[in-house]
Amino acid sequence: MPFVIELKSVGVTYPTGNVTALKDISLHLPAGAFAFLVGPTGAGKSTLLKLLYADVRATEGSLSVAGREITRIASKEIPALRRQMGIVLQDYGLLPQRTVWENVMFACEVLGMVRKEARLRVRERLEQVGMLARCDAFPAQLSGGEQQRVAIARALVGKPALLIADEPTGNLDPETSAGIMEALLAICAEGTTVLVATHDKNSVDRLRRRVIAIERGTLARDEAEGAYGYAE
Repeated sequence: MPFVIELKSVGVTYPTGNVTALKDISLHLPAGAFAFLVGPTGAGKSTLLKLLYADVRATEGSLSVAGREITRIASKEIPALRRQMGIVLQDYGLLPQRTVWENVMFACEVLGMVRKEARLRVRERLEQVGMLARCDAFPAQLSGGEQQRVAIARALVGKPALLIADEPTGNLDPETSAGIMEALLAICAEGTTVLVATHDKNSVDRLRRRVIAIERGTLARDEAEGAYGYAE
């Protein structure tokens, strides 16, 4: 089975202050895998995610994403890399003056889709996350959970090989968080590799999926059916 994410002895040292953010990280995620990335605040989780979409560069080791070696990827090649993945952030990042439909359509425009294909793709993804009925609403008219569902739909319109979600339930109540996690699992079932960085202990412990734990910049645990492992 091909690996969508492959890191070999990866390290990241920031030149300012000579700070080591990650050290000797080796891990693999195959196509269709679902994994949680956990660890204390400041452990290096965000740095690891930024490595995958080339916002941070490795200073040691090598890594590839979706079959592309990106350790020393040229800046001009980064947009093409990011078009192979979907990225969901805690702050949603929706355009406030555009409707739900227009927010997702905008992502299709960025990807260069023809109009007919884009309309079909927007409808498909909004229906998948349960937001088609609210396609004419503006972000300010939506709950946090609804905004996150729209952000997920937007990240998926390009049918990416990899979905990266950074604290997707950080601002949500437990019931809404459970709904978001179920949506991510459904996406994974389609064959998309999903990596979720989270402090959501309830979801991690309930789902018992693969858990990758980062502590002080190193790989502390990698368990096939793991628990969160930290006090709330």
